[in-house]
Amino acid sequence: MKNIFRWIGWIVCLVSALNACKKSDKTPVIPPEDLTQLIIQQARLDGTELNSAIMYNVRFSPVLTFRLNKPVDRTSVNSGVWLKENGSTNVPVNVTFSNGDSTLLLSPTTNLNPISRYQVSVTAALKSVSGKPLNSAFSAAFITRIDSTNKFPVISDDALLTKLQQQTFKYFWDFGHPVSGMARERNNSGETVTTGGSGFGLMAIIVGVNRSFITRAQGLSRIQTIVSFLKNTAQRFHGAYPHWMNGTTGSVIPFSVNDDGADLVETSFLMQGLICARQYFNLPDADESALRADINSILNNVEWDWFRKGGEDVLYWHWSPNAGWAMNMPIRGYNEALITYVLAASSATHPIPQQVYTAGWANNGTIVNGQSYYGYQLPLGEANGGPLFFAHYSFLGMDPRGLIDTYGNYWTQNVNQTQINRAYCIANPLNRYGYSSQCWGLTASDIPNGYSASSPNNDLGVIAPTAAISSFPYTPTESMDALKFFYYKLGDKLWGEYGFYDAFSLKDAWFANSTLAIDQGPIIVMIENYRTQLLWNLFTSAPDVVAGMQNLGFTAPYL
Repeated sequence: MKNIFRWIGWIVCLVSALNACKKSDKTPVIPPEDLTQLIIQQARLDGTELNSAIMYNVRFSPVLTFRLNKPVDRTSVNSGVWLKENGSTNVPVNVTFSNGDSTLLLSPTTNLNPISRYQVSVTAALKSVSGKPLNSAFSAAFITRIDSTNKFPVISDDALLTKLQQQTFKYFWDFGHPVSGMARERNNSGETVTTGGSGFGLMAIIVGVNRSFITRAQGLSRIQTIVSFLKNTAQRFHGAYPHWMNGTTGSVIPFSVNDDGADLVETSFLMQGLICARQYFNLPDADESALRADINSILNNVEWDWFRKGGEDVLYWHWSPNAGWAMNMPIRGYNEALITYVLAASSATHPIPQQVYTAGWANNGTIVNGQSYYGYQLPLGEANGGPLFFAHYSFLGMDPRGLIDTYGNYWTQNVNQTQINRAYCIANPLNRYGYSSQCWGLTASDIPNGYSASSPNNDLGVIAPTAAISSFPYTPTESMDALKFFYYKLGDKLWGEYGFYDAFSLKDAWFANSTLAIDQGPIIVMIENYRTQLLWNLFTSAPDVVAGMQNLGFTAPYL
């Protein structure tokens, strides 16, 4: 009996199972795709996958492809998919469909602009035919390639150098402050004029006279205005000038907290320019004689030795009438301030002894490097050479050819620092878009949303034209390659009323709209030193300069 009941139980279970199966066959099954949201399965730009990384070198008529998991509602595409330039300007696109409306192909209706940033976005406004929204918004950015056509007619190399000098000269001539004649700090600085940049501007005016951009009388008149302002109006502190001042009143405009008084390095850049002016305007007539006397008065009033801060064997960069020595920044090498020690040793009234140079600037020899980078030995300074203005500012007047002291050969230093800077850009270890043998030069400049001293050790992806162009004496062939690239290939974005704008970043599709005195000045001056050695010859013709350099232990053909 137990077996009979067991069999009956098995039969009942089997019948129940069969009935359950028949019932499930009659229940409609919702397709899985109707249960899920709309999903982008693949996004491509000209066949390359799009993701969070910016895509570079994109052609001007790209095709964007989006493959989704189900057909889309065509009427939702216009509101759900868009392309914008620089985050704001809508770019009209053509849309085609394939794979049963599950693949979208977008292409701009007209060619995109070169070196511009674009963003493509797909939002939840895009829906499937069943009304399901996109499950997750998608966004990607790309930057279009360079337009390789020439932006200006090709001219001879010599004519190009002259054109660049003349256009850059306009910054100091047309844009000089109307009262003081001093160089404005930058093209939008209004009343703010710059001490060091004005020193560079004095040298630029000399070039302007020598190249007949203006007459000698015009140049003399402007420099008389500047010298009169410096002698009679501008604030001085133990003979030294501040970094910035008001171009009308001469009062200090603080550069930073506690930097509201003397800036000895900026003062030295100014004195470098004044000495060149004194040597250039050498006629015996009353006007030029008076100019030379006034310049000597300004030079003799600088108390270089006072900036030893009570007799230390080092010069100090800043002093404030309100904060004293609070900045506490000794001027030690190796950087742009070699000229400060040369001028301090050259002073007829407040000189420093060689020991201050040895222990202060050279820090008893610690400025020596001697290592090789990218195949170039660097005599002095930091690894990889630092920003290129180190090779420019002190050497606008001081001739580095054959210049040697205990610590290094300064021609070798400047040539090799420049070559290292260029070689770094070619090697491009950080993979910065756009760097090449024609697009190189890291130095202090404006950057997107700020300012920085770019160098191989501080590479932000920003190239400053002044870096390569002001290096013409050191790397004439390589600098000419860069100049031609900047002018002919990027000139529609980089060339303006006062020559080249300050800087650019191809990786960010960013071009500055600024021009700075301390970057424009070295361009015109160093090109002239390359072409005629004019400023080098003027500065090193000064007996006081020669004596000062000899006192520090320098040797050179002109000493």
